Amino acid sequence: MRILRVLQLIAVGFVLAACGADGEPIQPTMNATVGVGSSGTHVGGGIGLRRGGLGIYVGR
Repeated sequence: MRILRVLQLIAVGFVLAACGADGEPIQPTMNATVGVGSSGTHVGGGIGLRRGGLGIYVGR
């Protein structure tokens, strides 16, 4: 439950930053990967924001 709550808070922060509630809107970045190998398939992805020298990225 704690992980879900942290992810929800991060998502709210992304939404507020992306809509420009605290200044200029920030364009979010997204990354998605699909891997296929002898041991099976795996899916990964992440989302991030960058403003000046500060960047936040969540995912694999």
